[in-house]
Amino acid sequence: MARKVTGMTSLDDRTVLDLPLEDAPIFDVVVVGGCGHVGLPLAIAFAERGLKVGIHDINEAAVKLVESGELPFQEEGAAPVLQRVLEAGRLAASTDPAIISSADVVVVVIGTPVDEHLNPNPHAVTRALAEATRHFRDGQLLVLRSTVYPGVTRGVERMFRDLGLAIDVAFCPERIAEGKAMTELFTLPQIVSGRTQAVRDRAATLFRTLTDTIVELEPEEAELAKLFTNTWRYIKFAAANQFYEMANDHDLDFDRIRNALAHDYPRAADMPGAGFAAGPCLLKDTMQLAAFTDNSFVLGHAAMLVNEGLPLYVVSQLEKQHDLANLRVGVLGMAFKGESDDIRSSLSYKLKRILEFRAREVLCTDPYVTVDENLVPLERVLAECDLLVLGAPHEVYRDLETRLPVVDVWNLRGQGSAV
Repeated sequence: MARKVTGMTSLDDRTVLDLPLEDAPIFDVVVVGGCGHVGLPLAIAFAERGLKVGIHDINEAAVKLVESGELPFQEEGAAPVLQRVLEAGRLAASTDPAIISSADVVVVVIGTPVDEHLNPNPHAVTRALAEATRHFRDGQLLVLRSTVYPGVTRGVERMFRDLGLAIDVAFCPERIAEGKAMTELFTLPQIVSGRTQAVRDRAATLFRTLTDTIVELEPEEAELAKLFTNTWRYIKFAAANQFYEMANDHDLDFDRIRNALAHDYPRAADMPGAGFAAGPCLLKDTMQLAAFTDNSFVLGHAAMLVNEGLPLYVVSQLEKQHDLANLRVGVLGMAFKGESDDIRSSLSYKLKRILEFRAREVLCTDPYVTVDENLVPLERVLAECDLLVLGAPHEVYRDLETRLPVVDVWNLRGQGSAV
């Protein structure tokens, strides 16, 4: 009996609900996990370039939002593109995994997670895919898109081979900065990898719909390329944060020093400013590399200690200058970075936990975050607090008028970054 896709919108005047999957493929590509920060921008970018795109996601609320033309999260420039591709009939979303069978190309954005001890689970991707293998069919191209532990691509190849399914498996790492997808998906070079040239050619054909520049690697090389990229950024942030602490401990302004040494001096132009280095990838991928090297990645562990330790450093410095136990402290911004609503691995929450032990009370606010019911309006923070700490450098805080002292590690307000 023919399987059918349910819960879908119409495409090209055909009701997907009534179309047997044994017929010609309905979609050019299906994105599994396609309502998330990685999958949704990719899906609508493919659709914008003329492909017929299906989305599978287990988050029913997010699927309904996408179907209605709304984004489940902030992504600059994505909302009008989503509206256009829905109106053109080139994008549809479903919670039914049977949609996987309806495309020649399946892009999976399931990555390798780390546990509470920062150990990666290299089996997470294969186990998640194993639950959906009955929906795959011979001849499909499977593209792994999110960060995976080295060797996971080979494990996925082996899993399908053992099941007797002829699936081409490629690893093509996502490279965008969150919030910049609708620009960077069309401008950055795309790394594609596969076990054979034929697989790499299929993956390259897919991603040439977005960008002209394709870089080919072997799967294991591409897996490390992704981890190296995020870890390199994390280490650079750690160096800047430790430089900041050094300068601050001697009552010197790190940003004044940084601006001077980088002035018309290209070899120092890439030194970042200080700030909370967080988010869903940087620490996680650094710890994956550490595990890959049997925990001999000393530089990575040192970077973790510096970056994860910055909130405690800030609070410890404040205790030297203020009677925190008798002060109400306000945290401005709870997202992991400026102009974002994403709180995953945000160090603002670590800052909050530390302050809750050491201050009289802590009030937190954020103009974008919608998933934390404990946040309060900015007006209340300004009215009730004695001291403010900038957790996320949202532009709204740059010119915020307040008589309260503002601790600004980021130097967003241009008043020096000393605590």
